[in-house]
Amino acid sequence: MPKDAPPRWDRRMQQRLARGEAAALGELYDRFASLVHSLAHRVLGDEKAADRITREVFGYIWENPDAYDPKQGSMRSWVARITQGQAVARLRQAELGRGSREELEQKVRSANAAARADYIVTSMPAPLRAALELAYFKRRDYRQAAADLQISEDEARRRLRLGLQLLSTANALPQEESAQSGYGTPR
Repeated sequence: MPKDAPPRWDRRMQQRLARGEAAALGELYDRFASLVHSLAHRVLGDEKAADRITREVFGYIWENPDAYDPKQGSMRSWVARITQGQAVARLRQAELGRGSREELEQKVRSANAAARADYIVTSMPAPLRAALELAYFKRRDYRQAAADLQISEDEARRRLRLGLQLLSTANALPQEESAQSGYGTPR
């Protein structure tokens, strides 16, 4: 998955979208569709619903390119926040009447944390992600990860610690963060 684009790319993309360049939407879709779909799927647990959210998010972006504010963060983050807000709104709507309000909010918090964790992992620098993948998917300890990555044991421990610190923020972020100006749920 590509890393965040430089801010210049973000501003240029916004300008192209504002001018109505269909090619810009295609480029944006190519770059972020898998992110949008995976975040929506993580929150909703439903392939068809994730497909709908993906279409809605890119439709919203096409219709509202000026809602993006480069001062608030990268375009990648903006797209992820729109997706998360839309998916959570859909989850709340789908779960309405299926239990207590507390159960619904717990489900929403869990889905939010899982989606943020996915986003954090896909956005973190490749060296950190590689160390975490070795540790968790291949059950390597820091010594084995160091050997596999051909780095020192100290560097392997540092990468694992930093990666885990980043992941720990998935539960620490307040839910209201997604409601910042220009970053809320599309209407």
